[in-house]
Amino acid sequence: MRGLFLCLNILVFVYLNQIILKLTELKSEYHTALRAAVEASEKIMEIYLNGFETKFKLDGSPVTQADLAASTIIDSYLETTGIPITSEESIKIDYDIRKEWKESWCVDPLDGTREFVKKNGEFVVNIALISDGVPVFGIIASPVNRNILVGGREIGVYLIAFHDLTNLEHWVKLETPKNVNIPLIITCSRSHDSGPILDFLKELQPKHPEINFIKKGSALKFFDLAEGKADAYPRFAPTMEWDIAAGQAILEALGGTIVHAATNQSLVYNKSDLTNPSFLAKSNALLKMQ
Repeated sequence: MRGLFLCLNILVFVYLNQIILKLTELKSEYHTALRAAVEASEKIMEIYLNGFETKFKLDGSPVTQADLAASTIIDSYLETTGIPITSEESIKIDYDIRKEWKESWCVDPLDGTREFVKKNGEFVVNIALISDGVPVFGIIASPVNRNILVGGREIGVYLIAFHDLTNLEHWVKLETPKNVNIPLIITCSRSHDSGPILDFLKELQPKHPEINFIKKGSALKFFDLAEGKADAYPRFAPTMEWDIAAGQAILEALGGTIVHAATNQSLVYNKSDLTNPSFLAKSNALLKMQ
């Protein structure tokens, strides 16, 4: 028995060291993006706690000092990578130029501004790296919870506390959820109507007759999908690329998908129109049951 216990300890030690070795080889731009997300989150919380004004853009969406301050911080970091940036709060580059980009950052400095204004804590920082129209790396940082969901197919997916950003051995590796929840859990928006999901529910109900819903603002929903606390996220109301690019990179690294609701094709990014189509995000466990 002692020998078995020793062998198990050795296997765990080797496994953890392999993970740490892999993380130490993270691309420098990934580390830069992580630092940007944490510093932006700290600034967001400073403004959140000390008061702010809310203004409205031409499209009617709210914007605060926190959106703009976070954008400035993130841009200052990401510009050092030499990779161009598309951000919600920055001037959009013409598509004739963007279409030549092999790589680009896709950023929402404060995703969930409506929730920020309501002071319910459900807002995040989104940073994704796009390569040839595909999100390959994503960061979703929660300023209130002080943690980060980060990942991509190249590195896997991890949960990181802000204070452990440089302590790689404390990063928690997430494994692909093996089973769906019973009852099935669907996460959806708090501030927007999820739209005509009846067809989607009819598709699910033969195998999942009981379905519960969790309403949550911003890309926090991807924390639930990544941790196996939710199984699907249908969205039929308008979103932009920077709202879900990081989430797609993370979800796909765990074997899940985000697909066009009508065509069932994976979403693409850095399009001429940065608006997303209606989409369905599904965990790997749900995909295996369909």
